[in-house]
Amino acid sequence: MGMKKVRITVYGAQQICASCVGAPGSKDTYEWLQAAIGRKYMTEAIGYEYIDIDAPPEVAKHQQFSQRVIEEDMFYPIVFVNDELVAEGIPRLKTIYQALDKHDLKRR
Repeated sequence: MGMKKVRITVYGAQQICASCVGAPGSKDTYEWLQAAIGRKYMTEAIGYEYIDIDAPPEVAKHQQFSQRVIEEDMFYPIVFVNDELVAEGIPRLKTIYQALDKHDLKRR
């Protein structure tokens, strides 16, 4: 019985979202999430990726969503757990933990 991998994807940009002034930057939030999640869950089953919306990798879904963030003036960083959008703007750990709990991850 293989362990199913959970992917946390954070979309953001170097420049702080205009509506999120005073909040940490996207990359800082990405690193903070890794540390916070690592304190609560066993991390072997969790993979992380950071997508810069201004220079997304050549993967269609990342390019399309990055374009959507820009066109719709969405607040970033935006956090996905697998394909579920769980946070936009300033992420709340409680919401992210609830999404992770749906995947039966082992806790520390």
